[in-house]
Order: sequence, then C-alpha cells, then structure tokens
Amino acid sequence: MVKKMDSKQKKMAQWAWYFYDFGNSAYAAVVLLAVYAAYFKQSVVGTAEGSALWGLSLTISMLIVAVISPIFGAMADYSGRKKTFLFIMTAIATVFTGLLFFVQKGDIFLGMVLFIIAEIGYRSGQVFYNGLLIDVADDDEIAKVSGNGWAIGSLGGIICLVIVLILIQLNPGNTVIVRLSLVITAVYFMIFALPAFFWIKEEHRPQDKEGKNYFQIALQRIRNTLRSVKNFKEFIKFMVALLIYNDGIIAALDFAAIIGAVLYGVTSTELIIFVIIVQITNVIGAYIYGIMSEKGGVKKYLVQSLILMIVSVIGMMFMPNKLGFFIVGALAGYAMAGVQMLSRTMVSVFAPDGKSAEFYGFFSLAGRSSSIIGPGVMGLAATGISAWVMNTLVKAELVTAGDTNALVISEQIGHRFAIITLVFFLLVGLMPLLFVNEEEGRKAAKAAVVKK
Repeated sequence: MVKKMDSKQKKMAQWAWYFYDFGNSAYAAVVLLAVYAAYFKQSVVGTAEGSALWGLSLTISMLIVAVISPIFGAMADYSGRKKTFLFIMTAIATVFTGLLFFVQKGDIFLGMVLFIIAEIGYRSGQVFYNGLLIDVADDDEIAKVSGNGWAIGSLGGIICLVIVLILIQLNPGNTVIVRLSLVITAVYFMIFALPAFFWIKEEHRPQDKEGKNYFQIALQRIRNTLRSVKNFKEFIKFMVALLIYNDGIIAALDFAAIIGAVLYGVTSTELIIFVIIVQITNVIGAYIYGIMSEKGGVKKYLVQSLILMIVSVIGMMFMPNKLGFFIVGALAGYAMAGVQMLSRTMVSVFAPDGKSAEFYGFFSLAGRSSSIIGPGVMGLAATGISAWVMNTLVKAELVTAGDTNALVISEQIGHRFAIITLVFFLLVGLMPLLFVNEEEGRKAAKAAVVKK
C-alpha cells in the first residue's frame, strides 16, 4: 500500500497506473486481436499453415513467460525494483512491436520471432504492473482501483483502434499502412506507459535472500503458495476449472481475427470495427456482472458467463455471414468480461484475510500456465483438418492439388471444425466449476482467520 503520500500524490500514482493499462491495452487490441494476427496468417504466411504457426508462436511465448515470471517476480520483490523490471519489459514489448513493421510477405520466421519477443515483454510486464497495485492503492480501495484500470484500459484500446481504423480507411488495401499501425501502437503504448515510471513511488521492500539465488527463491515462493492453498478445497476445485477453461478463453481471443478473416472474409477495416465492438461489450459486461455478482453470488454468474461464452463460440461455427460473426463476437465480448473479471473476484472470495497475496500468486501462476495449450491446439487442429480435407479431395480426384477454390474451402472447413477445440476447453472447464461450493469456500476462509 502507499505510505507517506498525500492524497494528490496518490491520485497521480493511480492515474499513472491507469495510463499504463490505457497504453498496454492498445497492444492487445491491435497486435493480438485486430491487425497483426490476421496480417500474419493471411499476408505473411498466406496458407492454412499460418494458423498453426500463429498458435505455435503464442504457445512458445506463453511457455517462456510461465517459466521466467516466478524468477523475475522473485528478483523484483527481493530487490524492491518492480518498476525497473516493468520498464525493461515495457521497452522490450514496445520496441519489438514497432519492429513488426518490417515483417512482409514470406518473412515467416522473422514475423514469429519478433512477435514472440514482443509478447514475452507484454505478458511479463503485466506481472510487475499488477504488483504495483499495492503501491498506488490502500487495502480498502484495491478493488475499486483495479476495476477503474480495467475500464480505462479498455478505453485506451478502443481509441488506438479508432486511430488505426481512420488511417486504413484513408488508404484502402495499402499493407504499408497496416504495418505502420504496429509502429503507432508501439509509440502509443510507450507514451502512456511513461507516467508510471515518474509518478508511481514504489515503496522499496528489499528482503534478505538468506544465501539463496533467485531461482531457489522462486521455487520456495511457489512451494509456499502451494502450501498456503492446499487445504482450501473449494479454491483448489476452482483452480482446476480455471486451468481448463482459461485455455479456451485465451485461444478464442488469439484466433478471433483469423476466424473472421478465413470463415467470413472480414477485411482489415472490418476486423478493427469488430474488435471495437467487442471492447465496448466487454466494458458493459464487466459493469453489469460486477453489479449482479454482488447481489446473486460470484459463482452463479461466473457459470452463467461461461455458458454464454460457450454459446457464442458455437455460434461462430454456424453463423452464415459477417453480420452473424459480429453478433456472436459482441456476445463473446460481453461474456468474456464476466469470465475474466469474476474469475479474479472468486480469488478474493476464497482468500482468508492476510493471505490474498498468496492466493492471487497461485491464481496468476495458474493463469499463465493454462494459456500454453489452447492456442497451440487450436492452430494445429485448424491446419491439420484443412490438410486432411484437401488431401482427401485430391485422392478422390475431385480436385487438383493446386485448385485455389478447393484450398480456400478446405481451410474454411478446417477452421470451422477447429472451433470445437475451444468449446471442448470451455465445456470441460465448466464441469468442475459446477461442483465449487461458494458458501463453503467463504466459510473456510473465515475459519482460517479465526484459527489464526
């Protein structure tokens, strides 16, 4: 929490924290959702294999982040230098996002490497950004400040998308402008990240390493976290559910643009409009689910939002046109806000007083770990099914190997059926969630405080 800061200083620190999310969200909106994903698949690779390579890039980056985050987190905590690590990761994310401008048709390896490094910077930076929350907010306002960051961050993504949309609209079909949008995103991210490094006064809490190296400290922290949560059965059941359904959520986010481009022929401009709509419904969903969960229980509406997400993903398989894709996308944005926000809220419900840091640490570790499999499976399924369909048609002598129309149809069939993998993760993750008893979890948290 913030100490020795007057109200004006604290307000500036909070706004700096909001501004970072404002810029950070532009990366997610432009690189992951609206522009680079589709550009890499359609223009850089240009074949069905692009989906597998995109999924592979995401899996590699998520795996690296899952490995290095506990170590870097320990280094930041024990040295009292979260801002330093945040600066390094932000610099990596913005520089390599800007360098994506140089990725053109056929530059597959370059496009993957630059994206993987940018993604590592972006994802790792979030660890230290989240860690600074205790430096900008007192305990009784953490939830409010966190919620404000979510809403303001979403607005930042929308504004950057509008800027990019205007440029692309003024220069239709110009891939240079599409690539330039990545530079604009990098600069936008960097500008709004800067206040965090000047206005947030991190309270240095360097700790004694007791002769251990940072890798040993990281392992010890993970062991301590596991030890802290192992006796909370409802929380463990919830984490099992999260580990599964979060794979479907992340994969749906990362492949939305590719699905739109392949199945519905959505253009660059239309994709940007699509993501803006999704961002808006995401904010609306966060607000509505926040109000409803306070009155009706967190688990109830988490289950509801997950079912709604499953319905919207299934809808992507059967919608006949772009309008239908936009409708289910808007529904998915609304549902996804509920899943992500209420998942985070469930942690606070099950965490005893004084143990929230350990529980959120486990939640963070589970979230990063669960993001590894989904995108890779989705990409491999799309590419594998597309190749199988095409080979079957060629062997049956219905088409020739180079038939362009057959390749397009095979790719569409592959992606349509690959969406089943998203449904699988979401549906299987829903099953253990149904057996989570929120009331028992609350009682266990209170009982742990009493024993303490």
